[in-house]
Amino acid sequence: MRVITGNLKGRRLKFPKGTKTRPVTDLVRGAIFSILENNNKDWSQVLDLFAGSGALGIEALSRGADWADFVESQRKCCDIIKENLETTGLSSRAKVYCCSVDKALSFLDKEYNVILMDPPYSDTTTGDIITRLASSGLVGTETTLVVTHSYRSPLRQNYAALNLVKQHRHGDTCISIFHKEVNS
Repeated sequence: MRVITGNLKGRRLKFPKGTKTRPVTDLVRGAIFSILENNNKDWSQVLDLFAGSGALGIEALSRGADWADFVESQRKCCDIIKENLETTGLSSRAKVYCCSVDKALSFLDKEYNVILMDPPYSDTTTGDIITRLASSGLVGTETTLVVTHSYRSPLRQNYAALNLVKQHRHGDTCISIFHKEVNS
């Protein structure tokens, strides 16, 4: 696994072996960031949920994000994220929270410009987490939420104030983009 582009293009990243973590392929990661580059002007604050190896958040930092918070529940994965941040020189621009996404949502308290969410395909709580995000202070009117999931487990069009605005399929993976509804 490697960083696709940005100032760290080509840098190798470690991936935790022997875990249930499924890496986002280069093709899917490239598609995610192509969508983001066309839709987001501000990348200053990024949240990477179900971070795995940290590849999505590190890709965002490589492409110009100022800060990334990583949330991952598996200690082995947290250690890999920290190691990847060290070897890429990004440790001073990131924080790793080794806890469940549910717990992180209870204490994280800033608004993010980009939230990257790559839950396990078998996770049945994905919709509940999106709903919690919609009513939290983590998502503002300028926030883009990116959720990767199996096309066999489609997401709804709406979760509270979050609306599906774009969806792309790459093999078994769907990339769903949500924005917060703006009340006029």
